[in-house]
Amino acid sequence: MTTIQFIAAIIFGIALIHTFAAKSFERLAHHHPKHAGLLHLLGEIEVVFGFWAFVLIVVMALVSGGTAALDYAESRQYTEPLFVFVIMVIAASRPVLEIVKSLIATIARVAPLNTAIAHVWLCMALVPLIGSLITEPAAMTLAALMLAPLVFRPGIPEWLKYGALGVLFVNISIGGTLTSFAAPPVLMVATTWSWDSAFMAANFGWKAALAVLINATGITFLLRSYIKKADAEGNEQSAEAGMPLIVSLVHLAFLCGVVVFAHHPVIFIGLFLFFLGFTKAYEQFQSPLILKEGLLVGFFLAGLVVLGGMQQWWLQPIVASLEPTALFFGALGLTAITDNAALTYLGSLIEGMSDAAKYMLVAGAVAGGGLTVIANAPNPAGVALLRQGFEDQSIGMLGLLLGALLPTAVAVVFFLAL
Repeated sequence: MTTIQFIAAIIFGIALIHTFAAKSFERLAHHHPKHAGLLHLLGEIEVVFGFWAFVLIVVMALVSGGTAALDYAESRQYTEPLFVFVIMVIAASRPVLEIVKSLIATIARVAPLNTAIAHVWLCMALVPLIGSLITEPAAMTLAALMLAPLVFRPGIPEWLKYGALGVLFVNISIGGTLTSFAAPPVLMVATTWSWDSAFMAANFGWKAALAVLINATGITFLLRSYIKKADAEGNEQSAEAGMPLIVSLVHLAFLCGVVVFAHHPVIFIGLFLFFLGFTKAYEQFQSPLILKEGLLVGFFLAGLVVLGGMQQWWLQPIVASLEPTALFFGALGLTAITDNAALTYLGSLIEGMSDAAKYMLVAGAVAGGGLTVIANAPNPAGVALLRQGFEDQSIGMLGLLLGALLPTAVAVVFFLAL
């Protein structure tokens, strides 16, 4: 352990505490209007890790010199933050959203349930599983936008909103495990351990699908009396609004292109620039793009990359020292305080891991992906899109943790018992 590694660990701990205290800053802003601007900024969960990453770079420059600080910042891999930003904006575009809404509305109409209840269940169950094809960040974006007017709105108890948020985050985290490219923690080990999509579906996917269905059914049952039919009808009307087929197909082509070239930022950023040009050329078929929300999420994840890169000295020995079952629960707990993709990446560097240990590491990492906002890369996207529906327009991390405990327990049972 070097001096800067020790300092980085302290700053990382402060950033974690800050995420849990973010809602308190929003409350302070209402009581101290003179400093409301600064307090609101510090209360933005998406700003937290970016802010403390900047602090780390400044401290590193003072301790180790400016050149060392710049070399470290430039040595980090920022592909994931860039990808999440791009996929969020494209997935939330009106043509893509209306295609998914039409699909959900069609299934909901033939389901033997109240249409609104069917909408919520499908958004909690089907969309997270679709994330195995379109990636988890895209699934999170689509599910959050469709659930916002149905569940995350006035009139629904705050505890139920946190329960729904916990289910959504857990289902997104485990729902992407049917393939080898959609879930960030799986992606980190798939090539190194030769895990293809067939392996993922056979060893993880079907278990995850069962847990997703149970979680979605449970939260929908609790929400059933609060969901209004009028909300579903409004969604159906929106989904049925006229949209030229060619425009929808072009947007889907951009989405698919970004997914295919997810590991090549030069290509998917180029595609994104063409996408922006297309939306400008046919802006009569567009809604405002969520550029601000996407940038905030990208900033959060980039900050996590900078801060997390200095934690390997204490994280990797813990992962390497645990037996398979202990490793599962260790990964489950560590995921709550660090990105699950970073955790599995550290595991992929360990020589001689048994097949059982590999399974337990990834299973624990994805099962715990809904516990905190930093546990899984798509979570900040969900926070950015849904926080307006909570009190003080802010999501408390303790509330999220409590809301995610039960669906996490369901995932644990299926990954361990089956």
